[in-house]
Amino acid sequence: MAQLLDAARSGQGGALVVLGDAGSGKTALLTDVQDVAAEGMRVLRTQGIESEAPLAFAALQRLLRPLMPLAGDLPEPQALALRIAFGLETDESGGDRYLVFLAALSLLAEATETQPLVVVVDDAHWLDEASAAALLFVARRLEVERVAILFAAREADARTLDFGDLPVLPLSGLDLGAVTGLLRERANSDVSPEVAAQLLASTGGNPLALVEMPHVLSSDQLAGRSSLPARLPVTGTIERVFLDRARRLSAGAQQLLLVAAADDSMEVATVERAAADLGVGPAALAEAELSGLVRIAGGIVEMRHPLVRSAMYAGADRSERRRVHAALADALPLPGDADRRAWHRAAAIDQPDAEVVAELEVAATRAAQRGGHEAAAAAWERAAELSADTDGRARRRYSAALAAWLAGQPGQSLRLADAARATAADPLLLADVTKLRACIEWNIGLVPVSHRMLLEAARDVVGHDADRAREMAMIAAALAAFDGDSGVAIEPATFATFPADVTPRQRCYAELTLGLRAVVAGDWTAASTLLARAVATGVPLDLDDQELLPNLAIAALHVGDTLSSEDYQERLLTTARSSGAVVTVLYALTRLAFSDVPHGHWSTAAARQEEALRLGESTGQTVLAAMPLATLLLLSALRGDDAYDRRLEDLERSLDDQPLGVLDVILRDVTRWAKGVHAAPAWPATFHHLAQISHPIIQRSAGLDRIEAAVYADQPETARLWTEDLETFAAATGQSWAAAMAAHGRAVLAAGRDEDEAGSWFERSIALHVDSVRPFERARTQLAYGEYLRRRRRRVDARGHLRNALETFQDLKAAPWAERASQELRASGETVGKRDRGTEVELTPTELQVAQLVQQGLSNREVAAQLFVSPRTVDFHLRNVFAKSGITSRGALTRLQLT
Repeated sequence: MAQLLDAARSGQGGALVVLGDAGSGKTALLTDVQDVAAEGMRVLRTQGIESEAPLAFAALQRLLRPLMPLAGDLPEPQALALRIAFGLETDESGGDRYLVFLAALSLLAEATETQPLVVVVDDAHWLDEASAAALLFVARRLEVERVAILFAAREADARTLDFGDLPVLPLSGLDLGAVTGLLRERANSDVSPEVAAQLLASTGGNPLALVEMPHVLSSDQLAGRSSLPARLPVTGTIERVFLDRARRLSAGAQQLLLVAAADDSMEVATVERAAADLGVGPAALAEAELSGLVRIAGGIVEMRHPLVRSAMYAGADRSERRRVHAALADALPLPGDADRRAWHRAAAIDQPDAEVVAELEVAATRAAQRGGHEAAAAAWERAAELSADTDGRARRRYSAALAAWLAGQPGQSLRLADAARATAADPLLLADVTKLRACIEWNIGLVPVSHRMLLEAARDVVGHDADRAREMAMIAAALAAFDGDSGVAIEPATFATFPADVTPRQRCYAELTLGLRAVVAGDWTAASTLLARAVATGVPLDLDDQELLPNLAIAALHVGDTLSSEDYQERLLTTARSSGAVVTVLYALTRLAFSDVPHGHWSTAAARQEEALRLGESTGQTVLAAMPLATLLLLSALRGDDAYDRRLEDLERSLDDQPLGVLDVILRDVTRWAKGVHAAPAWPATFHHLAQISHPIIQRSAGLDRIEAAVYADQPETARLWTEDLETFAAATGQSWAAAMAAHGRAVLAAGRDEDEAGSWFERSIALHVDSVRPFERARTQLAYGEYLRRRRRRVDARGHLRNALETFQDLKAAPWAERASQELRASGETVGKRDRGTEVELTPTELQVAQLVQQGLSNREVAAQLFVSPRTVDFHLRNVFAKSGITSRGALTRLQLT
């Protein structure tokens, strides 16, 4: 812990998780750290409260409340998101939870401008889930911020958090010597070694249980002069110790303790009002405080230990709890207490109640608008439980399922969606529920199951809402194009009709559906025509259409139009960065790899995928984090860098650990491509990996590698078939890069039998590359042609092609290919000198992204908002850019060549 604090003081942020059983000393340890940190560091503290779990961002608001005067210095979208999340403003359009997370990071970083900061989070296992997600996001994004975050959580709790790769400090029980010393100190009397050993065995050395022993054992028992009870209170649970202490108090004090346990406001005034409503006077609070089970300070009532709260609540019967919750609801009359009041009223009843349902619906809507989708899901679900009518129950379960999906809780969403489907009678509601259920399936389950669900739902709803049917049919067609066809006898094309007054959006959906059906059928002529029309139709459409635009980008990839795909994904990325929509940013970053890699933007691709990887890990989007791993693995193979083995290990673990839904086939194919490239020139192994690639998009992307591997592995018939497939595709789509690749294939096939024919094909391939934006593939053909010419002893003719190839490989940092081109050049009789890189500067992926955004004229704060880091982190990376390049001003960046 000392190292963590020292690092934060020196400008290296970090986090630590303290794990231990209840009563193991986590809180005491955090308090000690807080006392140490108080000298020269600002301390902020919050804690999880079990009864507060349904209230979105409650713990985060308590933590950041002292810093809110600094919120005006944040970018306005972040400041607004924070105000909405904390209920200081309303926005019916709904808040983006990740923008709240980023605002929390920025606010903490802003506070460190005056002094370093320690954030103490006790009882993290009881944090409301929105606060937990925000704090874990911040912990994983800390870089050069002067912030140290300390979490304390129970090691085995029903609501344990996914701390991921954050460092962990486990706390174990005390040894015999420490147990004996602690008991003697607390009892202020003699403790026999035998009794100490027996209590050690009974408590496992748990400090809290041992501290409480002198309250339940006599001095004679501790000294060994009297026998210990046959059953010690702690042998059940530590809560029982506290409950036994409470039972010694008056009935009024016990009632007040139960009120305090059920309350989540922690305000003395609220507890006293509720207790008075139950007939308990002020003296009860004084008695409870005197017992040591609660502490009163500054108008706040705190339990002696969180286990006091759970002991009192668990020890009461259901009728007592309901009475207490009803009293607490009446004790919260202010508008700002509406959510707490709704939950107390819901806990006070176990029968349907339309009025309480309405209050819970308002609370759910308010939570969703703040970005607290976990809290919204909980409120909608409780509202469903208290609904009298079947239709209302189904609608509220669907709302709960949708909120759970947005909260990143697919298992919860699946359970609620299935429950809603089982009782939904309204055809439109049933269609929406089924679409959500299918969405969960295509993301984390079996894609054919999703395909079948969508088409059956489209069939059932088409008579009620043709637009809903058309949209679901399009998604089903898209899934079928990724090996997701279920074989159900429902044709998506039957839904691809539109009314006479068709809107561009309706037409776009229909053309996408028909075009994607042509993709599945292998009719590239029809697919190219239809999808090109859809892609063109989508250009003027709303940038906020988060369902249609990604599908247009993927449709363009199916017909090899990587430029249009790049354009759509860039539009998505720009809009998402501006609005702070982290998941959409993550989605767009991963898909941009399909254009960045073939277009030769390898450094940009690496930077984007590194960012996507960090975002995926820090937001818990582990499925989306697998895709950037695959792209980075491919780049490592192409560049021959040392990260290949590490990346392969990480990726294969990711592929084995989780269902990958619609991404599965692409991820595995990109992995095979990378393995094939890495294995070269061991051609049988290379061919083995590349021949397993199954999806046409990756087959064509890896076309040169596949064809050359087949030729060199003595599989000419396979090479010929793959070449013919590219020729057919190129003729149907008009993509010059595919025609150039096919001509290259013809050239290497002819090289061993007809030298003149091979030369003609090479020339044709190079000519076709004039209209191509794929420098690596062009350089591959130049290298192969140069090798061919040198073997024919046309060394002078070979040199120009080899020099061009070498220059491109050097630009791309494709080291294995650059070495191969250099060897060929030397063999042709040309001396290969060291390249003058001029003003080129090598930057890390993050430095490159920061520099590129600064080149666009963005300020550090604007760059920070777009990259989901703090301005301090941007400043750190920008200073590194300046140091590496030797420049001293932002203006000089515009003249810097970035790679």
